[in-house]
Amino acid sequence: MELTVWRTFVTVCRLGSLSAAAAELHHTQSAVSRQIAGLERQLGVPLVERHARGVRPTPAGEVFRHHAVATLNEADRAVRAVRDVRDGTFNRPLAVGATPSLAAGIVPEAIRGLLERAGSIRWNLLPDLSAQLHSRVIAGDLDIAVVTDAPPGLPHDPRVERRFLGLDDMVVALPVGHPQAGRGPVRMQTLADQTWVEDNDGSAALLRQHAARAGVSARIDLTAADLVGKLALVATGHAIALIPGVLTGALRTDVTTVPLVDPPTRGIYAITPRRDPHPSAAPLLDQLATAFASVRPAHAPHQPTEKDAHPAAPAFHDSVTETPLV
Repeated sequence: MELTVWRTFVTVCRLGSLSAAAAELHHTQSAVSRQIAGLERQLGVPLVERHARGVRPTPAGEVFRHHAVATLNEADRAVRAVRDVRDGTFNRPLAVGATPSLAAGIVPEAIRGLLERAGSIRWNLLPDLSAQLHSRVIAGDLDIAVVTDAPPGLPHDPRVERRFLGLDDMVVALPVGHPQAGRGPVRMQTLADQTWVEDNDGSAALLRQHAARAGVSARIDLTAADLVGKLALVATGHAIALIPGVLTGALRTDVTTVPLVDPPTRGIYAITPRRDPHPSAAPLLDQLATAFASVRPAHAPHQPTEKDAHPAAPAFHDSVTETPLV
């Protein structure tokens, strides 16, 4: 089987569309269809099925996709390794992943601390969702990923080492002219009549849980495609939003925050593969812990330990359907 065809299949699964995969791969849609059909003939089983919005892998296709991703990642690493030998550069880059809110400040700060102490290191940063980052660590595509246990939670996977960095208090993002701007911690009841915007299921679940504990409900009347869009709706006064406290220092100037009384929290973790760890991963872990501690909100009551995190959070599953995590 040609790896080109495997890559086409994985791209179709990731995008959920033959036409979108064809556009990304610079093929015609008919060529993509022929490649998938040929792969199905070789394996003797249907790999994709059509639905209202495009295509998705069959159960057999999902099994093949999981192994195909790992194989393609290993093939890409092999090519890079040979090129490094050819070019006389033997140190592989440090591949770092982080959720969007963590990639906005804490992780780049930690990398800067690493470079100041270790000197020149080749590295790259990939923002993504926690579930996808976990899968990329397992596949060997990332050397370290900084993720959260926001719903639906983190799996306990023996293939990775997991280090607890601390708890992140969620805060409320407001436009700068909002009546609550600049005030101390507010109770959820004070914000119960506000319009909220959310960009992902994880943050929405935390908001609803916090509102339920306060005996009120949160009116999540607006949705945004991503964190940038969510903050744009806040800045222009359309809504308020629940956001990670670690994001406060990286906010745009027309958005401010207010802390909540007894705020919802999420655990922040760094995960690394047990096999073939990158030499720079361990020192970066220390820098991440330092960077996270430096941005703990002033109102935080204590420095947490792992027992403060969310031990019973359900595992997520590797899937081509993306469920965003904050």
